[in-house]
Amino acid sequence: MKKYFSIYKPFLLFLGTFFLTYIVLSLLYDYYLSSFGVDGLDSITLKVAQNTQQVLQWLEPNSVRIEESGTNYVKLWYHQKGIARIIEGCNAISVIILFIAFVVAFSGKLKTTLLFILGGSLLIYILNVFRIAALCVLLYHFPEYGSLLHDIIFPLFIYGVVFLLWVIWVTNFSKYAKNTIQS
Repeated sequence: MKKYFSIYKPFLLFLGTFFLTYIVLSLLYDYYLSSFGVDGLDSITLKVAQNTQQVLQWLEPNSVRIEESGTNYVKLWYHQKGIARIIEGCNAISVIILFIAFVVAFSGKLKTTLLFILGGSLLIYILNVFRIAALCVLLYHFPEYGSLLHDIIFPLFIYGVVFLLWVIWVTNFSKYAKNTIQS
């Protein structure tokens, strides 16, 4: 058993670090969400809705967001038509938590790791806002493709970006990249 642990130690350390980071960040996020109650909407989701409205207003100045008290969503209107509802799951925080857990599990130098986490999280946030805005525009013009766009194309896009960031991290900045280069 000890032999297997020493053989698979790097993999087991990666898994342990990944899951520990993911669980801790998820619990912290859940605690944050619980402070808004069942029908309340968290400030991050409200900010995503506000930023999405700002992007939509570049295309249609009359785009609006409607926040109704006692609801857990924000409505987005584009060309005087209700197009989408932004809920907590649309704010990309769960994707950012997954991104951070992977980067921490394949850590590098502390400063580099923190800067990559900050930059990558900001990039994911910004791309998510543009993703929601693009989804609204496409749903307005092609409502018959709503399920395909919302459930397949756009999640594929955001997770594809996260995967690309992971590849960049592992190949260029993590301790793993330095160890394989030296070998």
